[in-house]
Amino acid sequence: MATATTLSPADAEKLNNLKSAVAGLNQISENEKSGFINLVGRYLSGEAQHIDWSKIQTPTDEVVVPYDKLAPLSEDPAETKKLLDKLVVLKLNGGLGTTMGCTGPKSVIEVRNGLTFLDLIVKQIEALNAKFGCSVPLLLMNSFNTHDDTLKIVEKYANSNIDIHTFNQSQYPRLVTEDFAPLPCKGNSGKDGWYPPGHGDVFPSLMNSGKLDALLAKGKEYVFVANSDNLGAIVDLKILNHLILNKNEYCMEVTPKTLADVKGGTLISYEGKVQLLEIAQVPDEHVNEFKSIEKFKIFNTNNLWVNLSAIKRLVEADALKMEIIPNPKEVDGVKVLQLETAAGAAIKFFDLAIGANVPRSRFLPVKATSDLLLVQSDLYTLTDEGYVIRNPARSNPSNPSIELGPEFKKVANFLGRFKSIPSIIDLDSLKVTGDVWFGSGVTLKGKVTVAAKSGVKLEIPDGAVIANKDINGPEDI
Repeated sequence: MATATTLSPADAEKLNNLKSAVAGLNQISENEKSGFINLVGRYLSGEAQHIDWSKIQTPTDEVVVPYDKLAPLSEDPAETKKLLDKLVVLKLNGGLGTTMGCTGPKSVIEVRNGLTFLDLIVKQIEALNAKFGCSVPLLLMNSFNTHDDTLKIVEKYANSNIDIHTFNQSQYPRLVTEDFAPLPCKGNSGKDGWYPPGHGDVFPSLMNSGKLDALLAKGKEYVFVANSDNLGAIVDLKILNHLILNKNEYCMEVTPKTLADVKGGTLISYEGKVQLLEIAQVPDEHVNEFKSIEKFKIFNTNNLWVNLSAIKRLVEADALKMEIIPNPKEVDGVKVLQLETAAGAAIKFFDLAIGANVPRSRFLPVKATSDLLLVQSDLYTLTDEGYVIRNPARSNPSNPSIELGPEFKKVANFLGRFKSIPSIIDLDSLKVTGDVWFGSGVTLKGKVTVAAKSGVKLEIPDGAVIANKDINGPEDI
């Protein structure tokens, strides 16, 4: 922890004042208070690591293992059961669907056939448990924003063959930028006074909640951590098997970059260790190089496999000092600061940590309604086990690029504007702007642009087939 000696007198005073103020916040635990003060102390001491660009090396295949080089699996179902008995699945469930106009946890947005992200996750693990007679538990890490709603939602799985556990990540007070006082002490005692400090917090929260010790006591060895909105993040036994055989304490799944992913963090070899390089750490003069697909060919999917005993060892030693991500916000006109960390940045603290260069199919996040259009279309099918699988009828390996205007941003509006989701198997790109409505059974091919003139409602009729066209009015259809 940053001690007063590493801080300037002014900063040391700031930290002491903050400590006194935080001590009086009875909404949070002692663990949360000390975690928060620790984070702020590190931030004030300016321990931000400066990356020496000349020392960055491209990781070898030993460090970032190509997927097809992973050890093959045994065909014996008893061996598969042994692997699964060591596994826990943890989904990061702290996000609200606010970007898509929803008020509750993002994981309850309906993705396909009336099923939500959470329904699909439960279906997948149920299928594994039923097939191999194992008991893979599901953990949901909520934030104080999603906790109450998630508890209600989880009740509907009471009769499933999975143990579902929920726990909360830390709740930290937002800092008023001007005087470094906690926002809740300034009279903002509602939810806006607080924030969840990013998913890097998964490790201490797992420990503080008591879940980590309970899992270790049951003989669990590895946790598979993934975002609940990544439909491609399914249990992969090849990766788990490889980690157990090679005693790797941490594995980050990476996948080849496309032009859509240029801002994603990448893995580098640096001073003999594998570590995550995020765009925020890149010196300005190297940002274009960072974004190029030539030098940095892979990016982090945030599918992580981590050894549970190693998490316990490192959290107890307070050794997980991930890079701090300052996130400035404004609440009711007051400028505040949130300090966050990312789980991927922890890779450098674990022994024998590796990356696995996985197929793109393991990265299918739904961040916006344009992604929802992809996964609800004929480009994907849904299996009985809850897996969203890409339609082999599409010859192009990459997905079409889709840009929908602000009228489509909220899920409810998006659903209202499509009588049915168009066929997009042969689509390369779609751009929609203005007041556009789609009929049922529409087929889109090649490059399609639909732009309604201001104040005009443009309706695409039922059954229309539109190929390589710019449409500005009914006469163009």
